[in-house]
Parts: sequence; structure tokens; C-alpha cells
Amino acid sequence: MKQIVITGTSRGIGFELVKFFAEAGHQVLALSRNEKPIKELGLSNVEAFSCDIGSEADLEKVVGFLQNEDKNVDVLINNAGAFLNKPFEDISSEEFFKIYQTNIFGVIGLTQKLMPYFYQKSHVVNISTMGGVQGSVKFPGLSAYSSSKSALINLTELLAEEYKEKGPAFNVLALGAVQTEMLAAAFPGLEAPVSAKEMAQYIFDFSLTGHKYYNGKLLQVSNSTP
Repeated sequence: MKQIVITGTSRGIGFELVKFFAEAGHQVLALSRNEKPIKELGLSNVEAFSCDIGSEADLEKVVGFLQNEDKNVDVLINNAGAFLNKPFEDISSEEFFKIYQTNIFGVIGLTQKLMPYFYQKSHVVNISTMGGVQGSVKFPGLSAYSSSKSALINLTELLAEEYKEKGPAFNVLALGAVQTEMLAAAFPGLEAPVSAKEMAQYIFDFSLTGHKYYNGKLLQVSNSTP
């Protein structure tokens, strides 16, 4: 039984991940601004509470929970993401900051808070997008979103190098088209070849075993473009 922390669990891939880990018997801390969907599942080995990873006060709640429960963290999946599809010249500085606040600064904040609770063999899995990969196909309107996810890729590589001797391992998955609410907003009418549940199954397996083979790696998880 492992202790798993997952962000962005109110819908889509994050929601499905919680179910996979719970069904496998692991303890899950599910973090999302909206904790209701997870709480309604009534899973005894899942703790869910409202958490905005861009909020210092909310991050302290996570630390308090781990301290009170005397828990360490085997796996952290930074899945939460903010999305914006808007012409570059129309994006305000506040909108740009909001995207980066969730997609990069929130990841930084939560990961820093959890560093004392990782084991040497713990695994941090960051969820990025194919649009954040250098040389991949890019799409107009996604300058804030894709650039923030590109920063997440670079951050993953840097942290893997910094902690390669004492752990945890850091890897990043650049996802292609997955049938989620976010995809529907980005590409209206597009039907993705992979469901949120199918991608969650892949991430579930990778998070538990991938650190045995990879550290500081970007894995492109896509069978299509976008």
C-alpha cells in the first residue's frame, strides 16, 4: 500500500486516477478546488479536500494533513492544469499569470512543500502536453497554456538532476489528445482516440513503476496530433 497525492481530481484524468489507485488498495490524497465529485464516491481509502495549489494557505493544509496522519508520499502526480485559448495580443498579464500560477508556480509550491515527505524511491510525475514539447506542432491561441507546460518539462529535468542522488525521481508525461473537457475547449468537435480513463490507466501504471527505468525524462504519450 502506497501513499498517493494527486492534483486536479474533480474531473477527467485526475478523477479516473483516484479510482484506479483506490481500487488497487492505495491511500490517496485527492486535491482539487472542487472536492465534491471525489467525496461522492465514498471511498474509504481516499481523503479529499478543497485545495488551490496556487494558494499558500491551501498548501499548508496539505502539509498539516500529512503531519497529522504521520504519512510520507510515495507518488505525487501533478495533474492540475489551467487552460486558456485566446489570441496572444488579447491576453492580459493577469490571465497569463493565472495560467502560470496553476501550471508551473502551483506545481513548484506543492512539490517544495512535499519534499520532506518523499522517500528516496518516491516518484513525482508531472503532466504536460505535446504542445509544450520543443519542435512539436503548435496551435494559435495556446501561447499561455503551452508555454507554461513547456516550463514544466524543463523544471522536471532540472529537479531530476538536483535530486538524482537522494531522490525522489522526477518524470514528465507530454500527453496527446485525450477526450477531456479541456480538449473540448481547445479543439471543439475533435474526437480524441484515447479516453480519460484509458490515459489514467497508463499514468497509474507509469507512476508506480516508471521511476525504476526513468528519471528526468520526457515521455511523449501520444498516438495523434494534436
